[in-house]
This record gives sequence, C-alpha cells and structure tokens, in this order.
Amino acid sequence: MPQVLEFKLPDLGEGLTEAEIVRWLVNVGDVVAVDQPVVEVETAKAMVEVPCPYGGVVTARFGEEGTELPVGSPLITVAVGSAAGAAMAAGEQTAAAEAETGSGNVLVGYGTDHSRPARRRRIRPQAAAPAPVPPAAAPAPAPVAVVPAGPVPVISPLVRKLARDHGVDLRALTGTGPEGLILRADVERALAEAAAPVAPAASPAAPTPATAERIPLKGLRGAVADKLSRSRREIPDATCWVDADATELMAARAAMNAAGGPKISVLALLARICTAALARHPELNSTVDTEAREIVRLPSVHLGFAAQTERGLVVPVVRDADRLSPEGLSAEFARLTELARTGKLAPADLTGGTFTLNNYGVFGVDGSTPILNHPEAAMLGVGRIVPKPWVHQGELAVRQVVQLSFTFDHRVCDGTAGGFLRYVADCVENPAVLLRTL
Repeated sequence: MPQVLEFKLPDLGEGLTEAEIVRWLVNVGDVVAVDQPVVEVETAKAMVEVPCPYGGVVTARFGEEGTELPVGSPLITVAVGSAAGAAMAAGEQTAAAEAETGSGNVLVGYGTDHSRPARRRRIRPQAAAPAPVPPAAAPAPAPVAVVPAGPVPVISPLVRKLARDHGVDLRALTGTGPEGLILRADVERALAEAAAPVAPAASPAAPTPATAERIPLKGLRGAVADKLSRSRREIPDATCWVDADATELMAARAAMNAAGGPKISVLALLARICTAALARHPELNSTVDTEAREIVRLPSVHLGFAAQTERGLVVPVVRDADRLSPEGLSAEFARLTELARTGKLAPADLTGGTFTLNNYGVFGVDGSTPILNHPEAAMLGVGRIVPKPWVHQGELAVRQVVQLSFTFDHRVCDGTAGGFLRYVADCVENPAVLLRTL
C-alpha cells in the first residue's frame, strides 16, 4: 500500500503568517517529482511558487484558487512509495508512479539531489462504461443517486463522497480534468445547475438599488494598508519641499550616456545624490526604537524605490546602495523593476530598506506629502521634470524644473532635514557639487 503524506503550507519567511492561492500547478491524479512546484501563492510580500518535498501521486488538494490559507494548513496529499498508484477507491482506479522520498525543502533548489532524473507520468483512468439512457425528465427533479455499474473516472475519494452525499450521478458528468478525470469543480457545477431556479417570464419590475462594491484588504494591498496605518500612528512626520533647476543634471546625464556603455537613468543619478546626502546627514538613515527610546543609526544605505505594478505599489530594495556607482544603481533598478513587473520579487527583495526614493513624477504630478515607509525615518519625493520659466543668471529663461519634497521623522531631526534637502537640490542644479563626495 502506498503511504499518503500531507504537505502543509510552509513558513515562507519574513514573518508571513498566511498566503492566498493564486493558481494550482497540479491536479489530483498528477504524478509529481520531488521539489516540483505545485501551487502559486501570493503573500503580503510577493508571488511565490511553492514546491512539494515529496514525489508521488497527488491524491487531494486543499483550497480553491482565491482562498487564503494560514501557514501550517494542509496544501496537498501525495501517495508515495513503489505502489503509489494502488487502488484509490474500492479497487476501481489503479495507477503506477515511481515515487521518491521527500527533500524537506521549502523553496526549489536548496540542496536537493537532482542527479536522478524524475519520471513524470499522468494517471490514465479506465474507460468509463457507456452511460444508460436516462428516463424522461419529471418536472423539477431532485438529484437522484445512481449506483455505479462500472468504473468511473474519479480518483479523489473527496470527490466521490461529495457526489454521494448530494446524490449526484458521476456517470452523467463529463470530467474537465486530464483525460476526462472528474474533478471536485465538476460535481459542484452539477449541484449548482440542479439548484438554479427556473427564470420566470420577464415582467416590469422596480429597479433594484445599486450596492456598494466591497474589496477585501488582503494580500499585498492589506499589508500595505497595515504598514501605512502603523506609520501614521507611530511616526510624527513632517514634509518640506523646494523647486530645483534640473537642466544641468539632465545635460550631465545626456553626456554620460553619449560617452557609451550602459545607459544611466535619472533615478540612478538621484539615488547617488541621496546616498551622498545621507553620508553628510547619517541621522536620517536610521530608525527609532520606541521601547528602548533610542535612535538607531544604520551603517549601510539599503535604498527602497516605489514601483507601481498590476498587484499594486511595491517598494523593492537596492542593497548597499551607498557602495554603488550610478551605473551599478541603474542596473539594480532595472533588474528589480523587471522582477516587480512580472511578479517575481522574493520577500527578501521587499524588506530591510533604510531610506526610500519615491519618483512620483512618472504619474505626471509635481508634489506629494507621502507617508513614511515604517520604520524608516525619511523619504525623498521627486516630481516630474518639466520646462518652466526660471530666473537663470539674472535673466528669465525656460529651464527644466523639478519639485523635491522631503518627508522625515521629526523625532530624528529638525533643522537637519532642511540641510539635507538643500544639499540634494544643490547637486541637482549643479552636479559638480557631487564630485566632491565621489
């Protein structure tokens, strides 16, 4: 007899306690190899493919797509052992699969021996006997249980029990699973169709009042909501801003890119200016330990930057940004932005930031008073860079102007915030100022 092992939703790290099932990657009856991804879940941090540490035949799945499961709850069960395809229900269904022992891994590729090629085969259910011709339908019949006269393409005992409890004739169903396999969804669809009332003839009716749409605050959106609420509760923040002439900065970037090599983005230049400003004002690269009543100055700058995705706003983090050149920062921004766009950011890519650069100019706006990314102490906001009238060298001219806003934790600094922002604006207006710190 095969051994049926239960695989539970593992701890995905970073203090996550739950995940939402986005897409099942296997069906009941599939043969899976060790460390094969079986489900795609969405946590509050990122989209993650969860691999199964066992090899064998999938005998059950727990949770429909869109269901939120806590860490430690069952995901799937797998029949393992040399007889993994033994009879699943009263000898009606047989299958054979080479099963392997579990690796115990949570994520793919962490130390598993893949030297033995895994063989994956799909279970082929026995052909179903011809369905008998049903009698003439009576008005509004209730589902009637029919004793099967032969094998039925059903593997899961849960599906069988669901059909038996509700009197559904499995032989009358057409399975939507692989090679006609009858799934739980097929039984539930049959129950819904049987319970659907017959629509009455159309008649004039009073219009029904519109109902408000309710959108659950869960997953990424829920995590962001919790973090912003906590930031607003705990941090006494303030914002100051200044307009700056970015004409020389844009000219410097154009000259850098014309010299050849990888292109350097405006965001990378602004990030390099931020790291130089933080070197002059290290108190802004800090957090506040409320229990110890201490300001904790951090030794490295892990720079977060806001990125808008289909899943919502995420803030990937560039590690050790203070050690990177504009070229290196450009490469990291491009890499993390692509991962964010495709939903492949790991939870570690979204945590550990010490300072945030928020480029809301991409949305066509000039200014903002953002909420700090708790527990960080400061954030620089950058508006759009647009041609505006500007007094340059005593004369009115059209220049490339940008509004810079700086939000900070007032517990950490007061007048220092103005000094930080003024230095950033000076570097934007005259990039040669930055050369002193390179």
